[in-house]
Amino acid sequence: MDSSKPGRLGIGVIGAGKVGAVLGAALRGAGHAVVGVSAVSEASRERAENLLPGVPVLDIPDIVERAELVLLAVPDDALPGLVAGLAETGAWQAGQLVAHTCGRHGVDVLAPARAKGAIGLAIHPAMTFTGMSLDLTRLIDCAFAVTAPATVLPIAQALVVEMGAEPIVVQEQDRPLYHAALAHASNHLVTIAAQSAQLLRSAGVEQPDRLLGALMRASLENALASGEAALTGPVARGDAGTVEVHRQALLDYELEHAGTDIRQAYEELARATAKRALARGLLKEGQAAQILDILSPQTPPEDQP
Repeated sequence: MDSSKPGRLGIGVIGAGKVGAVLGAALRGAGHAVVGVSAVSEASRERAENLLPGVPVLDIPDIVERAELVLLAVPDDALPGLVAGLAETGAWQAGQLVAHTCGRHGVDVLAPARAKGAIGLAIHPAMTFTGMSLDLTRLIDCAFAVTAPATVLPIAQALVVEMGAEPIVVQEQDRPLYHAALAHASNHLVTIAAQSAQLLRSAGVEQPDRLLGALMRASLENALASGEAALTGPVARGDAGTVEVHRQALLDYELEHAGTDIRQAYEELARATAKRALARGLLKEGQAAQILDILSPQTPPEDQP
């Protein structure tokens, strides 16, 4: 690290979870000094040792006292209380940079710190983290949502660029919608993959990932490149007979395994797909109506009274 470079900061990381430890390491790699990290659990301490070797593990008030930039990498629901609690103890310092990594919050959540003269920034990486060093290379292809007052927005953008990522400005009022979009795309993709793998194992496939890997990667790449024009499958073809067979198979599976989430997820997503395909002219009205009728929640299962 070249500590003589202008603009180098002493950074304190509060929360050595998967995100905090990685971003702290990325900023350290950019030439900043990490002056302390908070780590409560054994896993977070091990993460701090691996990604931030030599950085002292300190109590939160000590980190805030020492740091020019405080990086708050804590869960969304914990952030407001942490910021307000530190304000009540007089921990925040005038001119101190305070950046959080939560998706749903902008800078309003930092109001108690800003009232003490601190400068609030919101930088959320649009990426899933493992908490290992490989995340540092993934940052190069990553985008961050940055939210900050116009006068200090360049600071937030510069921090993201220094980590090798791309800053994308998201307005304060748009943060909840932005975060919902990311959660829908990322978290629900994991659920869909897990449900599909479960069905494949029940169908006798010992390594579901061998079937799903290439298919899901290609589908994602095609969707990102071409949008809904990339849609394929029985709904897009108007193949109502296949959709009906799928639904019955999932009903039978549900009765045998006493679980409803897979059928419900399939039906809800298939209905949404049919409606969007109709709106874009990929399906004729008659085809869409037939598929939506099959998928209707009021349609009784064939083998139930």
